[in-house]
Amino acid sequence: MNLNGMPPAQGFWALLTDEEQAALTALGQFRAYSPGAVMCVEGDPATHVFVLVDGLAKVMSTTSDGHELTLALRGNGDMVGELAGETTGYRNATVRAIGPVRALVVAYDKFSSFLDAHPGAGHAYRHVVTHRWNDADSMLRSHPVTNGAHRLAIVLLDLATRYGSETGQGVHIAVSLSQEDLASLAGASRATVTRALSNWRRRGIIQTGQRDITITGLGDLRKIAGH
Repeated sequence: MNLNGMPPAQGFWALLTDEEQAALTALGQFRAYSPGAVMCVEGDPATHVFVLVDGLAKVMSTTSDGHELTLALRGNGDMVGELAGETTGYRNATVRAIGPVRALVVAYDKFSSFLDAHPGAGHAYRHVVTHRWNDADSMLRSHPVTNGAHRLAIVLLDLATRYGSETGQGVHIAVSLSQEDLASLAGASRATVTRALSNWRRRGIIQTGQRDITITGLGDLRKIAGH
């Protein structure tokens, strides 16, 4: 869905040609994960790469005091676990399916060889990784000059762009996320998220349900986000 004049970023799988998809498929196997299933665990050896062909998952990390942080969402053909194989060799995060997920699971060494043998796929890989780094860098740079509500508005617009669908009420974000998830993604406290959502509900900017958000005042939310 296009909310900002630009199409949502394509995942790695969608950037591959039919021939490249077939070649990669031959190196791995498809696996199905039910909602809430853990796909990999932080600290485990990073032996495989996951390509999320269908569905959505969240990338999480646990702090020293046992608090879970949601670092990112992955879906729409995104890769998961590709960088750990190149760095520490161990998972630096836990990945959990939000809804039903169908993933192509490929051993890391086979995935690396595939990229070497298919220049187009290697270019797609670099494109996706660079886009992620740019997104992360933009969010980090925004922290000193923005507040939590501002960053939350940016997160909601990004979710709407990637996973939203138009309804009679507005743009429905079809992702089941808790307020803790939203706080982690926005780099804000849960109290800030609770206050912002309550304020925006009163102003008619959003409607919320049980882990359910519809943006009813898209222009107002864009102004809050500085878009």
